[in-house]
Amino acid sequence: MPDNEQPKNDFASMLAAYESENAAPQRKRPKPGDAVSGRIVSIGQESVFVDLGGKSEGSLSVLEVRDPETGKLTVAVGDTIEATVVESEDGGLVLRRKLGRGKQAHRELAQAFEHGIPVEGLVGAVNRGGVEVTIAGARAFCPISQLDLRHTEDATPFVGQRLSFRITRFEEDDRGRTNIVVSRRSLLEEEARGRAEVTRARLHVGAVMAGIVTTLKDYGAFIDLGGLEGMLHVSEIGFARVGKPSEVLSVGQGVQVQILKIEKSGDPKRPEKIALSLKSLEKDPWDEIVAGFPEGSRRRGKVMRIEQFGAFIELAPGIEGLAHISELGGGKQVKHARQVVKVGEAVEVTVLGVDRDKRRISLALAAAAEEGDSDGDAPPIASPPTTGFGTFGDLLRKGKK
Repeated sequence: MPDNEQPKNDFASMLAAYESENAAPQRKRPKPGDAVSGRIVSIGQESVFVDLGGKSEGSLSVLEVRDPETGKLTVAVGDTIEATVVESEDGGLVLRRKLGRGKQAHRELAQAFEHGIPVEGLVGAVNRGGVEVTIAGARAFCPISQLDLRHTEDATPFVGQRLSFRITRFEEDDRGRTNIVVSRRSLLEEEARGRAEVTRARLHVGAVMAGIVTTLKDYGAFIDLGGLEGMLHVSEIGFARVGKPSEVLSVGQGVQVQILKIEKSGDPKRPEKIALSLKSLEKDPWDEIVAGFPEGSRRRGKVMRIEQFGAFIELAPGIEGLAHISELGGGKQVKHARQVVKVGEAVEVTVLGVDRDKRRISLALAAAAEEGDSDGDAPPIASPPTTGFGTFGDLLRKGKK
């Protein structure tokens, strides 16, 4: 072997290794069922030819890009279009943007079923257990459980809508009739998984995210953050007291929420539990409560709740105080707060004290306070037993000593 041959061989090996390591990855050839996007390179009398990149080409019928009323083309050479691969023939790919009709439609529906290609259908009449869907002139059935991501009680709002479905059953009976069953839910779940991956990358405690109200329960609301759902507890809706989420929220409403907590769950479909808050994005009315409600001041309020031990009175949105039963009677014995006030009643009260840390305001009914301070024959207000907690006013007064 000549002396100079070994270096040449080594160089050739190194070059081959370098080219192998740095070669651009080969794009996989699209297969039936794949959604593709490409640039129109030519438009013929019968077909439109599309460059899909990666040495792949496709064609679709020119009828799919003509306006059915005017007959004019809706695309031009150089435009980018999206379509679905329905079959491969003679080295090229056959594309579809919409299904045909008649015998052609029957074949394409069979292809859509075989390859899981989404199809578009018009929702018709509601029947027992679901809705009728017309796809390329053929009748199909969508069970109500497959109409949306969540359980649908009434399918009537879907009637007249043109939606995308996936064919889950395509059978012919002995009489040659085709039985077609479709699902919209499977497509929605697939889309949600894709959006969830994007959302999950932005997910962290403290993040403020846009969401859509999807479900309302007595205990809270479920919010779609983009493929992932979080739960907004009723106590986190706002500083003002909310009985039920439906009082202030509605399904489909857009909201801005903050993530309070993220915990792993044992549910593979929902691997994380996400706690949300609207309240954390609001200004806390208690920040200015001490200055706004000085001790001894009079305020008008609305009775919100009544308990045996007293009445809760709203002084401002999100601000409630408690008028203890001992502060309602003006020295007269009261066994239950409902003997003096009723829910919804507007009353005048005197502020006895404010505890910012415990977020408590103690009140006295103004009329009762005046009556108790008068020189009449009304008996004095009884002191609370030494073993009890006393009124909120008593606690606040003790804290100031």
